[in-house]
Amino acid sequence: MTPVFLFLLFLSLTAFPPVNLLFEERCLFLCCSAAGGLVHGDVMMSRNRNADPCTAKGCKWPKTGPYVLVPVRFSDSYNKEQKNIIIRSLLTFHRPTCIRFVWWHGQQDYLHFVPKSGCWSYVGRSGGEQEVSLQKSGCLLKGTVQHEILHALGFHHEQTRSDRDQYIKILYENIWEGQQDKRNFDKVMTNNLGTPYDFDSVMHYGKYAFSKNGQPTIVAKSDPYLSFGSAAQMSANDFVRLNKLYECSE
Repeated sequence: MTPVFLFLLFLSLTAFPPVNLLFEERCLFLCCSAAGGLVHGDVMMSRNRNADPCTAKGCKWPKTGPYVLVPVRFSDSYNKEQKNIIIRSLLTFHRPTCIRFVWWHGQQDYLHFVPKSGCWSYVGRSGGEQEVSLQKSGCLLKGTVQHEILHALGFHHEQTRSDRDQYIKILYENIWEGQQDKRNFDKVMTNNLGTPYDFDSVMHYGKYAFSKNGQPTIVAKSDPYLSFGSAAQMSANDFVRLNKLYECSE
């Protein structure tokens, strides 16, 4: 392991008690609604392009040799324990993928973790300082951090993928009345990388997301009673498609 990667490991081993990393669905679908300029619930509109699928190299983070180096920095508003929660979540990408998070030392493009209103991110590399909002209350959870990082690496929500109509049905009559709320379920022409639809993905909405009446807004066509959208961490398929997008060696 080279020194450039050691900083995260060092900070992750500082003496903090174990944290509860249970995923809370509502943090992605309620807290984030306070932030303006969002589509699909927690995706910030890019300054340089609309929310297109990450199929072009321009929105991917570049490779340096076998690794994809993604510089990161943290707002001083986070305390040490809060920073370590984020760091431990970032470390989950290191062993199974070629993504490597490194400290920002003046690199042009980097992720800046900030505790703004809600949990949200841009999709793919947008250039320059790229904020990832992880509100201190409700967003500092392993699954939530992974979710927003996957957005930053180029991924949309699972239920917006281009072939979703084969697997799920959107019940628009149960969605909040606002036009923006219904747009949260817009389909995107995604690059699915030859991977199957994944109800266990950390990128999948829950079946009651943005419900106005307590009834489901998304149901699985194979089983209307199937529960989904409460993943506490990335699924095996999430890692597979990340490795495919960035052409990580097996």
